[in-house]
Amino acid sequence: MRAALKVLLVLALGVAAILWLAGLGGTMEIRWRDWVVGVSLPAALAALALLFALLHALLRAVSWLRGWPARRRAARAERDRAQADRSLTLALVALAAGRGEAARIEVNRARILAGDSPQLLLLSAEAARLAGDEAGATEAFEALAARDDARFLGLRGLLRQAEARQDWEAAQRIAAEAQALEPGAAWLAQERSQVAIRRRDWREALALAGPEAPRAALSLAAAGQEEDPLKAAELERQAFMADPAFTPAAVAHARRLTDTGSPRRARAVLQQAWNAQPHPDLGAAWVAEEADPTRRVKLVEELTRATAAHPESRLLRAQVALQAGLTGRARQELGAWLEEGDADRRAHELMAQVERADGVEEGEGEWLRQAAAAPAAPLWRCGHCGAEHNRWKPLCQACDTPGEIAWTGATRRG
Repeated sequence: MRAALKVLLVLALGVAAILWLAGLGGTMEIRWRDWVVGVSLPAALAALALLFALLHALLRAVSWLRGWPARRRAARAERDRAQADRSLTLALVALAAGRGEAARIEVNRARILAGDSPQLLLLSAEAARLAGDEAGATEAFEALAARDDARFLGLRGLLRQAEARQDWEAAQRIAAEAQALEPGAAWLAQERSQVAIRRRDWREALALAGPEAPRAALSLAAAGQEEDPLKAAELERQAFMADPAFTPAAVAHARRLTDTGSPRRARAVLQQAWNAQPHPDLGAAWVAEEADPTRRVKLVEELTRATAAHPESRLLRAQVALQAGLTGRARQELGAWLEEGDADRRAHELMAQVERADGVEEGEGEWLRQAAAAPAAPLWRCGHCGAEHNRWKPLCQACDTPGEIAWTGATRRG
């Protein structure tokens, strides 16, 4: 209804304008040399209006013709964009279904239609990886890394590829570049630490280690790679301070203190470590500088005073007593351990040595038979794969897992 009223209003105004023009008097003359053309004023005004309308229509037609190629391009781009979106959806479905080759075909079609956008490049890389085309994935990741707006995405993909093929040198370089772009990415620091471990670069692994990392093990491993004695000594001290119960660190720190003329501090370190977790290596280091067997007995008494009932304390006291010829004292220590019911093979084997020292051959044989059936002695074992080691190492060579080798089998009793 409103539209009809508007049309009627426009027609009424048009008719009124025509009537007004018709009512105007006068003429217009156009003179050119001897030529004179006379036209009534209403007709002249109508002619001018018609001329304006024709000129306007002509200009609109020219403008429409000039914009026709752009409109065709826009329509084609819109059509290509719609087809690219459809191909992108099909690629995502194929990836979800695990059809890598189909996903790659759809992604390539979308890239042809819509160009190499970061999203399509990333999807192309994932589709290539699923299809087993690592070269294609590398090409897509490198294209991402070449873009300022998607460089981090490309570097992340290249890092994963380097780790998969165990190219730790390339992984270290790529991870450092990525972290320079995103310093706040916590997972990158962890990745760089893991890469440093794989490269056996313990100093860098320690520098990048988080609060949950085995800092004692990493510090001691880094000390083994340090050429500067002062820096190595500091790393050993840090390892001991991080975990006083970590025997290798305590032994290394004490040895360094002894070599640098601080035997009293070295003994304090060994005492603290023994109180935290008795270990045969600590006992050996404690008596290493004393050659007199009798004096060793007194030294061991001092070391084990706070952990007298611990199996390692009983074993160490029995060993030094036997070396000093005090077989009765050795029997007493071993007998107390055996009565507790948690003695391992070492107790039986040492009791056989005591019998041999006393000339009791029958007793020696009996203890050796019991030793064969007794529980095994504690040893260094990887907590990840169970591989046994004759000494502590920062990395298990059987499963390549860092920080998992531990002394297992000993009990913690004071």
